[in-house]
Amino acid sequence: MSSAFVVGFGLGALVAAQLGPISLLLIRTVMRGAILSGLAIGCAVAIVDTLYAALGVAGAAPFLQIPALRLGFGLVGAGVLIALGARTIWSAFRVRLGGETPGEVATPRRAFATGLAATASNPLTIASWAAVFAAATTAGATSTTGGTIALLIGVGLGSLAWHVVLTGVVGVARTRVTDRGLQLVDLVAGTGLVVFGGLLGLHAVRDD
Repeated sequence: MSSAFVVGFGLGALVAAQLGPISLLLIRTVMRGAILSGLAIGCAVAIVDTLYAALGVAGAAPFLQIPALRLGFGLVGAGVLIALGARTIWSAFRVRLGGETPGEVATPRRAFATGLAATASNPLTIASWAAVFAAATTAGATSTTGGTIALLIGVGLGSLAWHVVLTGVVGVARTRVTDRGLQLVDLVAGTGLVVFGGLLGLHAVRDD
């Protein structure tokens, strides 16, 4: 069981370490001084990763082969990411260092909700986790119920650990970033979110 946990922890951390829209959202949030909000986003991601991994183990991936469901999920996910990206780009042109309003620097609770929505907006990752667990099963990591549970717990904690590390690193780096640098972070993060959203929507339409 301990080996299954280690495998799960590694998988969770490695999957989370891939640069994606949520990483951009977390970096942008922490750069704005909201470290607790960054940690809240990391917790949200870990929860969704664990949930989707569990759905992958449970065999939910085949349902995503239904064209209508795949298209619907893809378009909803694209809309969420594009909206977040557009809002971030907009803030780049109007927010100055130290001049944010309470509504612009999300509270941890608000950041947690945003992280859940942004991560859950791409349930197609269930299929990816199903493939990961197929490989883990071949390696014998999920040969028992206890091993499967340990693997899932490891995934969640591995994902959380990566986001805690990322939050800490960005929090330290933030002290050296100027006002103009923060605007650049917003522009890059916002553009990245819009691009990821566009690609997700395009992928969903082409696969339909």
